[in-house]
Amino acid sequence: MLVGLSMSELVSAMPTAGGIYYWSLKLGKPIHGWITGWLNLMGLIAVTAGVDFGLALFAQNAAAQYWKWFNPTNLKQTFLMFFVILLLHVVINVYGAKLIHQFQGVNVWWHVVGVATIILIFLIVPKQHESASWVFSHHINNSGFGSGNGKFWWYIFPLGFLLSQYTLTGFDASAHVSEETGGAALGAAKGLWKSIAYSGVAGWIMLLAMLFAITNPDAVTKGGGSSGAVIVTVLGLGIWAKLVFIISCVGQFLCGMSCVTAGSRMLFAFSRDRAVPGNKFFKKLDENRNPSNAAVGIAVAALVITLPALYAPKGAPGYPVAFFAVTSITVIGLFSAFAIPIYLRWRMGDKFVQGEWNLGKHWKWIAPLAVLEVAVVSIYFILPASPAAIPFRKGFAWTSFNYTPVAVIVIMGGALIWWFAGAKNHFKGPVRTIDS
Repeated sequence: MLVGLSMSELVSAMPTAGGIYYWSLKLGKPIHGWITGWLNLMGLIAVTAGVDFGLALFAQNAAAQYWKWFNPTNLKQTFLMFFVILLLHVVINVYGAKLIHQFQGVNVWWHVVGVATIILIFLIVPKQHESASWVFSHHINNSGFGSGNGKFWWYIFPLGFLLSQYTLTGFDASAHVSEETGGAALGAAKGLWKSIAYSGVAGWIMLLAMLFAITNPDAVTKGGGSSGAVIVTVLGLGIWAKLVFIISCVGQFLCGMSCVTAGSRMLFAFSRDRAVPGNKFFKKLDENRNPSNAAVGIAVAALVITLPALYAPKGAPGYPVAFFAVTSITVIGLFSAFAIPIYLRWRMGDKFVQGEWNLGKHWKWIAPLAVLEVAVVSIYFILPASPAAIPFRKGFAWTSFNYTPVAVIVIMGGALIWWFAGAKNHFKGPVRTIDS
């Protein structure tokens, strides 16, 4: 929330497409904008991969409950579904410009009504519920690390924040489409922090509803511990389970569509400023003035970074190591990109010209706490999630390895090499296109 509040102040003062790297450039130096832009682009590619691959996993698991053809342990089938979902999102972004705006409206209401419906189902349908003491005090550790010497609270528990942090990443879309938002200085700023607040509260209530409904945790663990396992264990395979599956799948599909939309805007803006390879191709607009080439670029990059999903750890054919990796890349990329302009704004102090929506004097403590939080989670999410993922340890397997740090080093290392090799001579920030 502190990160979102800090960003709301920034988008109010500087509403522009690709705004996050533009903020860093205006508040610091060109290299700050360059690094921020690449971190942000990396995060947007990864979040597209995470949402669409997550949908493929969830939909495949749900379908397998009703049709034998679907097999959650078939990695090629999972990847094929992921490819089809990505392709559909590209087609919608390329050929359905008018549909996107309609879908965005549906997206909001689908999540509001859908989440409320799921909460009510888990509160009303189960005949029994767990006690509050179990929900708030009992913990289950299936990581393989053990819980002794405070290991659960200082290592296992923080790793569990990955999906929560990942889920609350889409709020930066308000910045990327701020040029297309009427009254962006106020509207985009409010949309940004409110999306975090409402999603956080609603999501927490939904998680509590599901936890209270779990009266057979062993069955959930046997089913893989996923949300799909919770749904089937608690609701069976009847109409209520089908309704929850449908609501969830459609919601994830709409989220994935929005990720491609936001990512394509960012790639277009960054290409317009000659900051990515193939920028002449990605900055082209189609006849409807949509960045269609950029949408294709985002999808292809998302597909590439998820290729390790074709391989699974020995003895765990359905274990989604790649999903955890792309979600980690998402969090590190996006939140690190957020932290740079927040820090630069804090460094500027009272010289910063606040917009219509601002934090008053509270930026003095909100900004440094926001940056600290990003630094802490970025360290945690490059760490191994299981003993088999620890290099040089007995039992280590590359198929279990969290390749997040490798991906981040390759992408950001390449960006920095390019910067010092020549990009520093031509990248000066957003290129003016209005006159032309």
